[in-house]
Amino acid sequence: MGKALATSISHLAVPLALSAALGPDMVPAGLMVLALACAVLPDIDALGLWLGIPYDHALGHRGLTHSLPFSLALAGAGSLFAPELGAAPSIVFLVLLVSAASHGLLDAMTNGGLGIAFFSPFSNRRYFLPWRVIEVSPLSIFELVLWRGLRVLGSEVRYVWIPCVVFGLAGFAVRGLFGPI
Repeated sequence: MGKALATSISHLAVPLALSAALGPDMVPAGLMVLALACAVLPDIDALGLWLGIPYDHALGHRGLTHSLPFSLALAGAGSLFAPELGAAPSIVFLVLLVSAASHGLLDAMTNGGLGIAFFSPFSNRRYFLPWRVIEVSPLSIFELVLWRGLRVLGSEVRYVWIPCVVFGLAGFAVRGLFGPI
C-alpha cells in the first residue's frame, strides 16, 4: 500500500533525464539538485502515517503534496531563486514543475494505494492513470529484497528508468547535433 526505497529512488529518474536532455547550460548543477529534491519531496506526507493522519485525508499519503497545485506552488517558489541557480526563471519553473508533478504521475501508475489527489486542496478525490503498470513498493526494506522487491525493481526499470534514459539520451544527441537548445 505504501512506498519504500525503490520508488523513492525511481522518482529521481525524471529530473536526471531532464538534466541530461537539456544539458548543463539550461540545467546548471544547482537547479538539478533542487529538481531532485522536488521530485522526492511529495513523499514528505508519509510522515503523516506516523503522526496518525489517515491515508485518505487531504494531508495523508498521496494527498496534497502529490497534487498539481502543490507542484505549481513549489515550482513558483523555486523560480524565485533563478538568479542564484544560474538559469532563467521560466526554465527553473518548468524543470521544477515537471520534476515535482512527475512524482504524482508515477505514483498514479502504480497498482497499489488509494490513488493520487491531483487537485487537492480543491478536491480530495483520488485518481489513478489508466496504465497501472508499476508495482507498488513495499513499506519494508526487508520485503524489498525478497521476490516482491525484484518485481518492483523490474517494473520501475521497465516503465520509469528505460523511458527516462531514452529521453535523456535523445536530448543529449539532439544537443550534440544542433548545439544547446
